[in-house]
Amino acid sequence: MEPVVVSACLTGVPCRYNGRAVESEQARSLAAEGGAVVFCPEVAGGLPTPRVPAEIVGGDGEDVLHGRARVVDATGADCTAQFVDGAHQVLAAASAAGARRALLMARSPSCGCGQIYDGTFSGTLRPGDGVAAALLRRNGIQVDTV
Repeated sequence: MEPVVVSACLTGVPCRYNGRAVESEQARSLAAEGGAVVFCPEVAGGLPTPRVPAEIVGGDGEDVLHGRARVVDATGADCTAQFVDGAHQVLAAASAAGARRALLMARSPSCGCGQIYDGTFSGTLRPGDGVAAALLRRNGIQVDTV
């Protein structure tokens, strides 16, 4: 089975910002079959669980990677460095495993693909990818969300 990067929270690991998981049968099956590289970029980047919710301000994940936007939490604290570090760690794990596909958590500032929250903490969505999703895509890994 070809390895697939999977957001840890989708496999039942309680690592989301609120200390919970959002389980996906597809992700759990991949993990159970041994075909998953299970990873949480935010935890890998040094953020605790639970943690204050964070959103990308001033763009999307690609903009964060280019230094044009940043990731801030709801208190205003800048956590861009942790998000970028975690994204690079998930890319390294994906590369080491030979993964060419990722199944990630929707709307997340790390893992969101196609839609993320708009940086106002109002629940409003906007087009774009999270930081890890953008870095994986940039490196030729197909990214889908659950």
